[in-house]
Amino acid sequence: MAKRVTPDMLVLLLPILLLMLLMPFSWSSEGLSPGCHLYPFNVTIRSDRRGTCRGAHVVYACVGYCESSAFPSRYSVLLASNFTHNITSASRCCTISKAAKVKVRVECPRGRHHDDIEILTAQACRCDMCRKSRY
Repeated sequence: MAKRVTPDMLVLLLPILLLMLLMPFSWSSEGLSPGCHLYPFNVTIRSDRRGTCRGAHVVYACVGYCESSAFPSRYSVLLASNFTHNITSASRCCTISKAAKVKVRVECPRGRHHDDIEILTAQACRCDMCRKSRY
């Protein structure tokens, strides 16, 4: 004997069906990773405030977020810090893992002269321990 679908059962099944329809068809490791990625932006280099000589180039920076956490300190940490270090944090920052030099041609009006200036651009990013020296 087959069971009939009652309105009560439909109310219970509807959220599950909606979740299944909204779920992506395939999971990728990229979609599950923290959001630290390369981001392009234009850089303009000028020789002076008036911009007599200038050059432009697209370079990359690392932007986004990384997973961090904070938790109550262990008792041994509390004792060592005379009970002043109540919270221990494990912070990770989005930072450059690989950089490269790129040349930017700085040209002056009427072709008087030009220079090539080297600047750094990010080639790869990663979540790493936050360090003061980087920022």
